[in-house]
Amino acid sequence: MPLTRTRTRDAARGPRDWKGQIRKSVRSVDGLARAMALTQEELEGARRAEKAGMPIAITPYYLSLCDRHDPSCPVRLQCVPRIEESREIPGDLVDPLGEVAHEVAPNLVCRYPDRVLLLATDRCAVYCRFCTRSRMVGNGGGPSSTAGTACLEPALAWIAAHPEIRDVIVSGGDPMVMATPRLERLVAAIRAIRSVETIRLATRVPVTLPMRVTSELIRALRKHHPIWIMTHFNHPKELTPESMAACERLVDAGFPVNNQSVLLRGVNDDADVLEALFRGLVRARVRPYYLLQADPVRGTGHLRTPLAAGIAILEKLQGRLTGIALPKFICDTPGGNGKVALLPNWVVSKSAGITVLRTFRGEQVPYIDPPVDPPSF
Repeated sequence: MPLTRTRTRDAARGPRDWKGQIRKSVRSVDGLARAMALTQEELEGARRAEKAGMPIAITPYYLSLCDRHDPSCPVRLQCVPRIEESREIPGDLVDPLGEVAHEVAPNLVCRYPDRVLLLATDRCAVYCRFCTRSRMVGNGGGPSSTAGTACLEPALAWIAAHPEIRDVIVSGGDPMVMATPRLERLVAAIRAIRSVETIRLATRVPVTLPMRVTSELIRALRKHHPIWIMTHFNHPKELTPESMAACERLVDAGFPVNNQSVLLRGVNDDADVLEALFRGLVRARVRPYYLLQADPVRGTGHLRTPLAAGIAILEKLQGRLTGIALPKFICDTPGGNGKVALLPNWVVSKSAGITVLRTFRGEQVPYIDPPVDPPSF
């Protein structure tokens, strides 16, 4: 690549420090219009988002991944508002996962017997237009990234009082946009609860703000292991040298990194696209963990796919991808009733003791069960 093009690309990606990226983020219609040629649908959507919808925030780095002339760019579709966000369709919900109904303490959600979700902040580096928590994210509906940990003390007290809780998922918003000292204090407070075995940090920072993964951050967090990182790459365009380096810094420091992709119409609802994404993640030692059916958040119908689409994609990928690169396809059932893994139907028929299975090549193979009472010798 010519040196001038490299310099132009680096300049477009903005400041090299993460706080500078946050300060220079695009947060207005005017800022978006200066950065790219907006369609009428995007312009009107951005105006409505600025007035009453989920706020706009796009880091210079993530904005540089958008095609400024193509409204169907898979990165642009994830971060630039559209007029469709103001349209509600059947099945849309404000709180699709029933988190309000399952709140056991302020900012603490318990939907499973052994784990909780701690909503540590309402801020993100980039506000994704398909966000499950658009009801609270970015608008003061949760603890601010600048608030102290005191607002989370009731949640921590609840966890301490319930020793059956072994796993704490810290999310928001994005906990990694919090200042390092505050994030470390929070993680240390969770680690001090003896019944907690694992901590998971749910973050899109490696994708949208990879320069946030600093040596300072890693030093602060690694002393509180085991900590797992749950990140969120959706498209191969997001697999940049910067994002891959961020993931590798985390893995090298002992943080297992799992990825949860959301299946999005026009972004990644294609087997070839997802194959490239999952292969790229595995090369960076990031495990493709879940492919998630998009939650039925109000105003996101234009980005959602039918369940059958995800099942068909998974069927195409079976056998094409090694097992470590093939995620589970998951639907988090509306209302907060838990996750369901969806699979292609590999069972052709069942009879007494014989199940006929279909392989990824289309072959039909009988599997014979052992006798209920095996013979004795």
